[in-house]
Amino acid sequence: MKFPIQKVKQAGDNPYHFEGDVDLSSLEDAKNDIREISPVSVTGQAEMKGENISVSMTIEGDMILPCARTLVDVPFVFNIQATEYFNLSPYYEEEDDSEVHPLHGELLDLTPYIKENVLLEVPYRVFSDDPDVVPPKEGDGWEVVDEKPDSESKIDPRLAKLESLLDEKEK
Repeated sequence: MKFPIQKVKQAGDNPYHFEGDVDLSSLEDAKNDIREISPVSVTGQAEMKGENISVSMTIEGDMILPCARTLVDVPFVFNIQATEYFNLSPYYEEEDDSEVHPLHGELLDLTPYIKENVLLEVPYRVFSDDPDVVPPKEGDGWEVVDEKPDSESKIDPRLAKLESLLDEKEK
């Protein structure tokens, strides 16, 4: 999502309003848990005060994440309120932990900041609400081993003598 800085300057004391959809499908290829993400809807406003621009925006969309138990697809809807700050001064240099980003050129590109906010919104783990979903019992090179004892537990013949001694002792 890009727009000219000149539009923000022309708005004067009033905020410049913007809205649109942003395609973040590149997040699906990154090494994160996002399996699929639909285009996100971004609405917001930009205000200029001196050489500083503050951008307040609402980012809404949904993504598909893996269930932490079963790895099935789980839809996750998000609604993010974010504020970003920019400085137009050619002498401004961003410090390490600064919340103010330098702007060079005539376009304000919000896409990297939208991506960053969406990545920060991805939860650590999600769980499927569907009770019919059963975790897979095997996969590529692995399988689940059931540790429940067999109902027909066979006695080791070497220990059969001990069992007979226990039976005699109970009598």
